[in-house]
Amino acid sequence: MLSEQKVAELRADFVALGRQVGDQTAVFFDGPAGTQVPRCVTQAITQYLEQCNANHDGAFATSIESDQWINQAHQAAADLVGTSDRATIAFGANMTSLTMALSRALAQTWNAGDEIVLSRLEHDANFSPWLLAARDRGVTVRYVDINPDDCTLRIDEYAGLLNDRTRLVAVGCASNAVGTINPVKQICDWARECGALSFLDAVHYAPHGLMDVEAWGCDFLICSAYKFFGPHVGIQYGRRELLESLQPYKLRPSPDNLPGRWMTGTQNHECIWGTHAAINYMASIGGDLSGGTSRRDALRHAFHEIKAYEDQLLVQLLDGLEQIDGLKIWGITDRTRLHERCPTVSITHERISPQAMAERLAAAGIFVWHGNYYALPLTERLGLEPEGMVRIGLLHYNTAAEVDRLIHQLKSL
Repeated sequence: MLSEQKVAELRADFVALGRQVGDQTAVFFDGPAGTQVPRCVTQAITQYLEQCNANHDGAFATSIESDQWINQAHQAAADLVGTSDRATIAFGANMTSLTMALSRALAQTWNAGDEIVLSRLEHDANFSPWLLAARDRGVTVRYVDINPDDCTLRIDEYAGLLNDRTRLVAVGCASNAVGTINPVKQICDWARECGALSFLDAVHYAPHGLMDVEAWGCDFLICSAYKFFGPHVGIQYGRRELLESLQPYKLRPSPDNLPGRWMTGTQNHECIWGTHAAINYMASIGGDLSGGTSRRDALRHAFHEIKAYEDQLLVQLLDGLEQIDGLKIWGITDRTRLHERCPTVSITHERISPQAMAERLAAAGIFVWHGNYYALPLTERLGLEPEGMVRIGLLHYNTAAEVDRLIHQLKSL
């Protein structure tokens, strides 16, 4: 587990964590909507712009260097998601844009009467793109419900929704609203057994756990660098044979080989290089890359350390929240089931609106989100629209003292 000294050293790399609100140091519990970034990331973006700012595939020095750096970023992202084939990694604007584009391509292989399976636990970016694609192709959508008591999927019903007409199963690795971690390997196995493809939304999971596309057996996975201490870049993984056989919506002069056929238009090269730095930052928590440790092994160790530390903070947070009258915690609270959730907690109060709570906390220098955070399928299912919830997102750069400040402020409300 990360020591207090190690956390302090890591925090020193994040300039934003020194921000002041009045006479208080800001507390960033807003990470599920976008984490803060360490200096190495901002320095990498500047480095790219100053040293090799050029477009792709030129015959001159800066373009050649730029392509070399972007190739390194592809390899880093491959190491992050757990594939040995860096060409199966494509970068894009964000998860939503990548999913929209992929859904258009996949939908061309569907026919009326086919089926897809979604869940009520999703971020809308892993919901509406598939709904729209299904509507356009006359495809039936089936929904996996949740257990409202702990905001987990009705796994007992899941396999029963799949059949020989199922073409796609789309599910999140973890809920961005309540932190629930889904059994994605089991779900991917079920999809494969009935001949369906599997799509994983790993956006919220990425800063908390080690992604492993080969072990999970998924066909596609998408995540976003700005959720794991990087810039605003989306990352897409797909099985090579699918990426080569599907026809993406692209311009005629753009490449037909991987990964170029899935990377539409001129990319955000400087932020792709910043993503490379963000992945190396996470790996550095688990090992010295210059000392011979592979990036994948370093990432594996880093997430083991991060999980243990975040769980400690999570228990402290849950203990404090449970002492506050009138407050409800949505999601898993059983301390023996922490392996089933990320340290992301959403709450409501019987008398105080989510917006009022968030505003009061903001005035005290504590940053949390209110509303539905685009997890609209879940907030609709729980009957929490239009006000939603208050979301508290813990990350490895947060501290026990910050959790204490939050609990003190909530009690004062």
